This record gives sequence, structure tokens and C-alpha cells, in this order.
Amino acid sequence: MAWLPSIGAPGAESGVANDTRVTIASDVDCVVARQKGRELAAGLGFSLTDTTLIATAISEIARNIVEHARRGEMSLWRAEKEGRRGIAIVARDEGPGIPNIELAMQDGYSTGKGLGLGLPGARRLMDEFEIVSRVGQGTTVTMRKWVA
Repeated sequence: MAWLPSIGAPGAESGVANDTRVTIASDVDCVVARQKGRELAAGLGFSLTDTTLIATAISEIARNIVEHARRGEMSLWRAEKEGRRGIAIVARDEGPGIPNIELAMQDGYSTGKGLGLGLPGARRLMDEFEIVSRVGQGTTVTMRKWVA
């Protein structure tokens, strides 16, 4: 999968190209992505609470990929910005895309079987959240959380 130019390649923020990539195609992959996120967050010095929040956001976005796009990829890496360190996560799929992002970001809105809390919930759990989607081309979600 190609990365969108506006987001940049994984590791670009810290100047380090080592990142963890997880193909997302099943519930098992969602668990793997969540575990990788926990490990990276703990290694960066996040509190247990923040590590859990990060893992939850990863899980929600990964589950959306499985449900709506069937297949995608999640990349996680150490981020550094203006003297802060944290975790950056980019989830990308080539699924149907989201026709109305504003509507999709409202609590309770769902085009699937869920409660409609995944995208807005992930946004609340992370410090930075960006979603870019094109109908028929796919969706990219970029999230960051900084160590307090």
C-alpha cells in the first residue's frame, strides 16, 4: 500500500525509519495491532492508563478496517515533535471510503452493525486525530498521543 504524501512515511517525524506494520484482515490482526501498540507505548514511557487508551484506539480503528474495508494496514512508530515524544499510528485501507466524514465522526452514527462509537471514540482517546477518505479509494486515519 502506498502512503498518502500529505501524511509522510512512517518514522518521518523522528527521522527513524523503523516502524511496526501490521496487515489488518481479521480479528486476530486487530489483537496483534493492539498488542504491538501496547508494547511500543510502554517502551516510550506512557502510563498504564495511556497505554490502555492507545490500545483501545488502535483496536477501534483496526476493527473498522476489518468490518468496512476487509483489509488494510496499520503502521506504528515513535514520534518526536518539538521536544515531545509519543506514538504515531497510521491506519490505511483501500476500501469503499467514507462519503461523509463529518457524519461518521458523530457518536451513534454507523453504516455497519456497531454502535457508531469507533471513530469518534478513537478521536477522543488520542491527542491528535486526522481522517482522510475518498469514496472508492479508501481511508487513512492518522493518530498521535504524546507522553505527558
